Amino acid sequence: MSSPVYRISQLLSRILTGVRVGTNLDLFLLLWSLLSGRLLSSRGALFPALADFGLSDAAVRRSEAALAMGHWSIADLIEPFEKEVAQEGRFHPHTYGGFHPVAGDLTAFFRPCLKECPTKHYCAEAGKALPAIRLGILGQVGSVGRQRWALPVALVRSDPDDPSETAHRKRLLREAKDQLTTEELLVLDRGFPLSEVIEAEIERFVVRLPANFTARRAVPPAYRGYGRPAGKGEVVRPLARSYRGREIPATPPDRTEIWTMTQGTVAYELRADFWEALVLPEAPGGAPVVFRVMALHDPRFADPLLLGTRQELSGADARGLYLDRWPVEGIPQSAKVVLGAGRQFVFGEESRQRLPEVALLAGSILAYLAATEPAHATGFWDRCPKPTAGRLRRVLSSVHYGNLGEIPRELRRKDSPTAHLPKGVLAHRRRKRSAGGPSELSLAA
Repeated sequence: MSSPVYRISQLLSRILTGVRVGTNLDLFLLLWSLLSGRLLSSRGALFPALADFGLSDAAVRRSEAALAMGHWSIADLIEPFEKEVAQEGRFHPHTYGGFHPVAGDLTAFFRPCLKECPTKHYCAEAGKALPAIRLGILGQVGSVGRQRWALPVALVRSDPDDPSETAHRKRLLREAKDQLTTEELLVLDRGFPLSEVIEAEIERFVVRLPANFTARRAVPPAYRGYGRPAGKGEVVRPLARSYRGREIPATPPDRTEIWTMTQGTVAYELRADFWEALVLPEAPGGAPVVFRVMALHDPRFADPLLLGTRQELSGADARGLYLDRWPVEGIPQSAKVVLGAGRQFVFGEESRQRLPEVALLAGSILAYLAATEPAHATGFWDRCPKPTAGRLRRVLSSVHYGNLGEIPRELRRKDSPTAHLPKGVLAHRRRKRSAGGPSELSLAA
């Protein structure tokens, strides 16, 4: 057994320690099939992927049954994975202004032919929303070696009672509020409106704002001596824009920060404009939730980066926090593209939710292992290989069930006694109901 194969087997066995006996072995084989990229060759079909890994027909059925009907949740797998990463000590969370970034995002596994799919997600290629299994992701961002990486801390399903994307965002924000510690800060893109973040009562956040964002001063202007006193503060418009051919100027900033960033041998001068003590435009006078807005100007980009936060952050720290949102995009990329889980052919109500969750976890495990293992060259032409998930997946593609060697003792089958059960036609033959009906049955004492 090679070193990567042995390490993956040991890591998966520790992750599945809390899962019930029997189910843990079936999930172990399912995760190995995903990590070896078997879904790529089967084009998303689960049964051929498990069979191609070298499993017997009975083992294939058991792994699919563990996915569809097993007594476990994705949180039972994410929590031990976090503990294993923390014990190894190779993951170092980033820190900006005393806060560790935790990125949030929504991703989707498109299922255009799935009947009665309650959730949809916008597809840029199609130009409209398509049926999809949508999941929310929360990931703590840090570094493993020289690579930025997001450690998944929660995967949030959509609300079965309200499958809309708005309800899903609010559900993810509620989960983020419960997950965040006093040293962590939530980082979100423009897909999450600032009003929803404030409504979720999240104290520490950095969210990107649209270019036409407007706010109001928290304190109304002083009474001018005539007319009705103002009940709301003045409108603040961080960026200038045009409306129907008319230029609307930007509100002058309250203060400005300028600093220099060096990239290689080139130095760039960056500027951050701040507007303090703001509330939402629809908020009543004297609203308790006050935030600040900053516009980050980079000479390499035409449009500034507009951010909203409640923390007293410098421009450099706010920029670093938001740029660390991007590693959370690598979780679905590893699952969909590298492992081939972008196409899926499972149709059970539970398996259609669990397979994307397991695929996202497998993609995170693959990326973490690739960053901590020596780089594997694809071929003689790959002279300077990098420790990427794709290269490690190519190595694992040649691994079959027979190459795993001795499976850890914690993972074993649980054979239930079935000798006393009827077999064959007797197992499903219908029996006639007695003439007296259920009313003649004796009552329990």
